[in-house]
Amino acid sequence: MKYQKLGTTDVKVSVICLGTMTFGEQNSEDEASSLMNFAYEKGVNFFDTAEMYPVYPKKETQGKSEEIIGNWIKNKKNRDKVIVATKIVSNHPKGIGATKLAWIRKGGKSLRFDKHNMNKAIDDSLKRLKTDYIDLYQLHWPERNVACFGQLDFKYDPSDNDWTPIEEVLENLNNLVKLGKIRYVGLSNETPWGILNFLKIANEKKLPRIMSVQNGYSLVNRVFDIANSEVSIRENCGLLAYSPLAGGRLSGKYMNGKQPHNSRFTLWPQRFDRNNTVRGEKAIRKYVEIAKKYNIKPSTFANAFVISRPFLTSNIIGATSLEHLKENINSLDVTLTEEMIGDIEDVHLSDPNPCV
Repeated sequence: MKYQKLGTTDVKVSVICLGTMTFGEQNSEDEASSLMNFAYEKGVNFFDTAEMYPVYPKKETQGKSEEIIGNWIKNKKNRDKVIVATKIVSNHPKGIGATKLAWIRKGGKSLRFDKHNMNKAIDDSLKRLKTDYIDLYQLHWPERNVACFGQLDFKYDPSDNDWTPIEEVLENLNNLVKLGKIRYVGLSNETPWGILNFLKIANEKKLPRIMSVQNGYSLVNRVFDIANSEVSIRENCGLLAYSPLAGGRLSGKYMNGKQPHNSRFTLWPQRFDRNNTVRGEKAIRKYVEIAKKYNIKPSTFANAFVISRPFLTSNIIGATSLEHLKENINSLDVTLTEEMIGDIEDVHLSDPNPCV
């Protein structure tokens, strides 16, 4: 396993992070424990979750992913050996969808990064995770309107001014740091403007520095390359890449109309439609063919590309089976050649970012 520093800290996280949004929905607790055991044995020390998980979010299962991780850590007695990351939700309309997450605190517009919400959210997460501190606490998505979750272009709305000021958000996070409830903070689904302003205000006001940004990134979604990549490298605020397989589609398992049992597109086809596009399917077919050309599993190949990026801190992989998990972790053993990279770029430049 390879390890890299988390931002400017001395904390070393595995280049592969195990994402857990299927725990408690697609995966039972026993299955999830087996996946965590295998990943841990392979050197993975970084686990990512969120207060709203598992997905598809609903009242009956909300927080179950954190609970499963908490039980696993308690049984393994390895809290000091793992890095736990979780997230707090906000009111961004693209993030919460039609449900408005009404069962989390008061849901809807009340979900903000104010002191009340943050204190309640952190205490609930700590309880579910059965720990007294969280290593990396992330803002799941901005309160303000930003382009994310299938939206590429920023759509200006002059009425979009009712969000918690960045300085206030950082002060609330700083309070949690002082209380020992969190160690470091990160962003998610953020833009260059957001990252730079969080960094600027943190530096000016001596508030917690942003150590990472968790955004979507894959062969079919390289929007991060356009501007965030330079910010990430020059500001030492690395990417935690989520959805490196575009929701599993880059594995090739959905090609030719296949609908694998218990897979997310089979269960919730509308939830992840941004990864299910005509343009995307054409590109995915080409990437699968490239992987086969080099006798590499498509999922292994796709993850190897993400891991190769210079701005990456950790690649957040997901898996509902040990077979899938092994394929994903095997990406560490793949070094992309110039010929492979050339093949990738030919496809990318012919139709960039078909699944944003």
